[in-house]
Amino acid sequence: MNAWLGVVSAEHVRRGVSLGIAQIGHGKRAGLARMKAGDTLVYYSPVERLGDGTPLRRFTALGTIEDDEIWQADEGDFKPFRRRVRYEDATPVDVDSVKSLLRLTDSPNWGYQLRRGLIPLEEADVQILRSRMT
Repeated sequence: MNAWLGVVSAEHVRRGVSLGIAQIGHGKRAGLARMKAGDTLVYYSPVERLGDGTPLRRFTALGTIEDDEIWQADEGDFKPFRRRVRYEDATPVDVDSVKSLLRLTDSPNWGYQLRRGLIPLEEADVQILRSRMT
């Protein structure tokens, strides 16, 4: 099993959790295709809402990819790709409260890698985040 960190606004994370789905990279398929059933997905939300200038900087949800099916939703002009996720009951955690514990945040410029939208996450970091969020 692998673990992934998805970078998505908190507003979009909440919608995904309510629908039991994952959507990465503004609905593109490529990030979802990297995941497999049983993989862990943790969301990091740099902002509350897309376009916000005020930083939020929280880990906002975590769950397990349920199966290997990727499908395309139809929301009119927007047709995002999605996967099913079984989310755990979780409370958001500020990055500053766990920054010193995570390998993810070891380097001074750790945030630069988040620009990719989806990055591998080490299992040790998943365990720390799970213990703080659930």
